[in-house]
Amino acid sequence: MSTPLVELRNMSISFGGIKAVDDVSIDLFPGEVVGLLGHNGAGKSTLIKILSGAYRRDRGHIFINGEEAHISNPRDAKNFGIETIYQTLALADNVDAAANLYLGRELRTRWGTLDDAAMEAEARKVMGRLNPNFKRFKEPAKSLSGGQRQSVAIARAVLFNAKILIMDEPTAALGPQETQMVAELIHELKRQGLGIFLIDHDIHAVKALCDRAAVMKNGQLVGVVKVDDVTEDDLLGMIILGKQPDKAA
Repeated sequence: MSTPLVELRNMSISFGGIKAVDDVSIDLFPGEVVGLLGHNGAGKSTLIKILSGAYRRDRGHIFINGEEAHISNPRDAKNFGIETIYQTLALADNVDAAANLYLGRELRTRWGTLDDAAMEAEARKVMGRLNPNFKRFKEPAKSLSGGQRQSVAIARAVLFNAKILIMDEPTAALGPQETQMVAELIHELKRQGLGIFLIDHDIHAVKALCDRAAVMKNGQLVGVVKVDDVTEDDLLGMIILGKQPDKAA
């Protein structure tokens, strides 16, 4: 096997004496999607917030490409190529795709004005790699569909050289056609060698989109399984009962 893109080793964090994440180890390889499953409060979002720099771990080590990474805040995470795409997407509804891609990192001309032409050209280039069918570059984000909004959020991460993507329920509240669009985006990111942690409650989505699934319960890791080796009932058993399926034990 190649060197993991990410290794989370013995991650632990407590809040008020409650162990939200308790000695959890997970890895992620280039071109792989690892789904994180579990009930609310299982610890999956907390674990990922440690990787994204939103929380400081109490214990444990993070390795990126085999080298130990010291991540204390979101800026540190971005410096290691880690980008988070939250369910809310954090898009500015009143501006177009290019403006959203460069939000807070705008390109300027030598006269100090916004270089709209350069930003649109780069937006078209990155979107052409991810979603060639996207044509609505001049329209405000509020007029885009859910799948198109996901495209913009993903393109923003990729534009700034993300190598590791954290996606929070990327197909929640999307119809079948939109869900398929997001699935195609994820497959394209895999082809480009990105690694993706996908947080989801939906076992069907994890089976469809992920290579492996990591199940958490009460802050602990129940197990990590290849999604092709288990059934949806197996995953459900891991989530509810907190035990590995016989075939994956």
